[in-house]
Amino acid sequence: MSGLNPLRSVLYVPGDNERAMTKSAGLTVDAIIYDLEDAVAPANKQAARARVCRAVTTRDQDQHVIAIRINDLASNEGAEDLQAVLGAAPDVLVLPKVQTAQDIEHLHARIKSSGDQGMDRALEIWAMIETPSAILNIKEIAERSRIQGYRLGALVLGTNDLAKLTGVRLDMMASWLMDCVLVAKAYGLPIIDGVFNNYSDQEGFAAACEQGRDMGFDGKTLIHPSQIASANQVFAPSKVQLQEACEVVALFEREGHENMNVLELDGRMVERLHYLMAKKTLKIAQMIKEQTA
Repeated sequence: MSGLNPLRSVLYVPGDNERAMTKSAGLTVDAIIYDLEDAVAPANKQAARARVCRAVTTRDQDQHVIAIRINDLASNEGAEDLQAVLGAAPDVLVLPKVQTAQDIEHLHARIKSSGDQGMDRALEIWAMIETPSAILNIKEIAERSRIQGYRLGALVLGTNDLAKLTGVRLDMMASWLMDCVLVAKAYGLPIIDGVFNNYSDQEGFAAACEQGRDMGFDGKTLIHPSQIASANQVFAPSKVQLQEACEVVALFEREGHENMNVLELDGRMVERLHYLMAKKTLKIAQMIKEQTA
């Protein structure tokens, strides 16, 4: 699912904020993560779980990717979240505090043993990369996307947690983040950048989006609806990218070029890999156009 869906803007919505949840349905955001973890106080966990699952179960069909972030599976709250979420049938289950590949395996086993016949549907797992161990084990975690049934569909950076656990400032994490991006690209996984905390600083947020785009992220997680427009604009294919993609596709689909792997375009060589990338770019642009129609 997420391999083709645009994920420019991914908005966290607290599961105990009914007003925010109601408002989120009408937003032009690519994905919504209803949060049962960090955004919800311990005393509100049970009520938030019921509210989120009820909202997801009864939602109208829309163009958002709908995700639910559960609590750590090692906690009682996480176990109860998982059972409730499987019944609610979101598009995505977001697993926090991933440390190793075994966390993905453990979740897979829990889903498999749940006895929920509805799990034949294409539920995806998004792994939160927000601990030092996750950074160190990123390749092994991403490898689980290649194993049938494990459902790993994207990586989501939790930079605030990384900063808290390491004492490293956000602006000093570039090498860690680039390691994650490189691995995600190697395994064909979408990867979503961490949040920008000062939602009133629109100029700073736009700059952070541009930096994330240039680093290779597919989109950005958001904490406020005011951040959606900038993320959607920055992470969308540009006019130059679209024009180039059209030219590459037209070149490879020209009669007589069907079996060519390398062709010349405006004095440079382009490979069939670039053709496949160009088709994906045009597909994403078409999906964005349909969302805003």
